[in-house]
Amino acid sequence: MPHAVRIYETGGPDKMRWEDVQVANPGLGEVLVRNTAVGLNFIDTYHRSGLYPVPLPATLGMEGAGVVESVGQKVNGFKAGERVAYANPIGAYAERLLRPAARLIKIPAGVDDKVAAAIMLKGMSAWYLIRRTYKVRKGDTLLMHAAAGGVGQILCQWATSLGATVIGTVGSDEKAALAKKAGCKHIIVTAREKIVERVKEITRGAGVPVVYDGVGRDTFMDSLDCLAPLGLMVSFGNASGPVTQFNPAVLSQKGSLFLTRPTLFDYTARREDLVAAARDLFAVVQSKAVKVTINQTYPLREAAQAHRDLEARKTTGSTVLLS
Repeated sequence: MPHAVRIYETGGPDKMRWEDVQVANPGLGEVLVRNTAVGLNFIDTYHRSGLYPVPLPATLGMEGAGVVESVGQKVNGFKAGERVAYANPIGAYAERLLRPAARLIKIPAGVDDKVAAAIMLKGMSAWYLIRRTYKVRKGDTLLMHAAAGGVGQILCQWATSLGATVIGTVGSDEKAALAKKAGCKHIIVTAREKIVERVKEITRGAGVPVVYDGVGRDTFMDSLDCLAPLGLMVSFGNASGPVTQFNPAVLSQKGSLFLTRPTLFDYTARREDLVAAARDLFAVVQSKAVKVTINQTYPLREAAQAHRDLEARKTTGSTVLLS
């Protein structure tokens, strides 16, 4: 019988259980996938902790890759033996699982399953952030927080390939080296440097047109202060905790700023947008414009330890759970 990592109540990593699960035959529009690799993301910890509520009990995990074992009725374009990847809906921490065919993407030849599993959520997040939420252009200067993280390294490389100048923030010299390798021209080590002062110094007081902030509470106000007038604050995560009690009038006081809280799922809700995102993402990976660094792997059964390490900031780049 296949196994999965499930939670019955929210809380810490100790709430995660590795247990037998029954998986039905694929139904209408469904595909049975045997996972080979599963991506680890901060959103997984939000689901586990209850920050982002999900119906319980739940199997965690948002992205993965594997092999099609069988298909249900009215499934076109997929067949047994093909390699596929997915992001959303929840349920990836499983050896076998049912996926809606409409949310599956075929993995191109030459792209490893581990890489595919590591980029479906993080890579497509980078796609919508720099190609849709704010369309990065040659000559732009942007600020990316957590530049050594999974989304950060992909976004920094991609933006650099488009001709942008990237300022990246990191927490240590070790992570600074990773950010530099990912294409950051300027790196701010937050343990000893003040973000706003350095950004204003780098931009000669002008600020940046866009800030990508997946950190949340600890960086939010600094991010606003780094923006040029009419700049865009993109708050896409809460790694340090959620931002609360924010007064929208602050946006006018700091230069008629714009604020958005986007999600990948809105940007890829339509099948055609999902396919376009995956096409662009796999293209930059295959061209080597974006090199995916998988710096940690864990057996799927040890997902709880992976969560502990992620929340303790012990991981860099991407982390993959192997089934």
